[in-house]
Amino acid sequence: MDPTNRTQITIFDTTLRDGEQAPGCSMGTKDKLRLARQLDQLGVDIIEAGFPIASDEEFRAVRRIAAEVQRPVIAGLSRANRQDIERAWGALDGAKRPRIHTFLATSDLHLQCKLKMTREQALAQVGDAVSYARTLCDDVEFSPEDATRSDIDYLCKVLDVAVAAGAAVLNIPDTVGYAIPEEFAGMIRTIRQRVKGIENVTISVHCHNDLGMAVANTLAALGAGARQVECTVNGIGERAGNASLEEIVMLLSVRQAQLPYQTAVRTTEIYHTSCMLAEIIGFGPQPNKAIVGRNAFAHEAGIHQHGVISNPLCYEIMTPESVGVSGNDLVLGKHSGRHALGKRLAELGYSASVPELESLYGQLMSLAENKKRIYDQDLLSMASSLSRRETARAAS
Repeated sequence: MDPTNRTQITIFDTTLRDGEQAPGCSMGTKDKLRLARQLDQLGVDIIEAGFPIASDEEFRAVRRIAAEVQRPVIAGLSRANRQDIERAWGALDGAKRPRIHTFLATSDLHLQCKLKMTREQALAQVGDAVSYARTLCDDVEFSPEDATRSDIDYLCKVLDVAVAAGAAVLNIPDTVGYAIPEEFAGMIRTIRQRVKGIENVTISVHCHNDLGMAVANTLAALGAGARQVECTVNGIGERAGNASLEEIVMLLSVRQAQLPYQTAVRTTEIYHTSCMLAEIIGFGPQPNKAIVGRNAFAHEAGIHQHGVISNPLCYEIMTPESVGVSGNDLVLGKHSGRHALGKRLAELGYSASVPELESLYGQLMSLAENKKRIYDQDLLSMASSLSRRETARAAS
């Protein structure tokens, strides 16, 4: 596919806001600023730095990021009321490219049970909030919380009001991860067809992963016309997390022949960003996490190892280096084969003959029955022991 025909997708990173709301993921001001600088290096277009009304510390963190991280748009979240919006603007007014992101729930469940307001009251509040935000900031984003469980006719009315009030971005959140791809794409298509002035507005999506569909729903929304995606590093966030930044970006990169999109993300910075986040919050992604998990480029099965040694493309659809990982990992265990063992021994400086390799392979299999992972020291110890026995046999 011709690169000149690709559509640019805006990457809106909310690791510092929605991601931080996950249990155990809170960050201090220094850590948030450090990660914001790395997100800038990563090349994201927008950093949602936080929710300024939440606390004085949160306000200071957003304000400092806004002042010191100049290239990307810096967004601050606010509920759809003047106090929140003023607080957000107070944190953002030093930004080179500020954005106020305001939201109000639109599902009847949220309106009745949480907000205790009617649909008409919500419509009026959206109009007032977006209009007021626009008097402070040229770039205003509006989100109808719980959009995917909202009545579509009412949702479109709310979005009409937000556009008329001056919203430049409409974000459609799957707040509780309820949607499935075809359904979510249909919602985006309906919004594009029915909301007045939508041709002058960017449609964004913010998908949660409660059913494991966040990235799939995001991709479906792109196909239906969304042009901004909201995501987090390592997929962290409320409950089961958000759509994973690294999965979306590498999906668009690896499947370029089928997907006519591109991003400005520097993919070689992905792994470093993931590791920095893990260091800051004290835990990393699960081992089998796509792209950044420790097993993402690890191979233990002998057939796989042989294939990777012959040509990594046999079992790797992207190079480790493309995401900033130094190389793949041929893990030695009870599923490993002779090719991987011989390769690792050679890397450790031990040249094994065919009979020696057979002997060491037998020892490896015996050891692996009782040990989940074999380390280099184990191999060196076995090789040294074998060498001593061979030397003694030759001497006798």
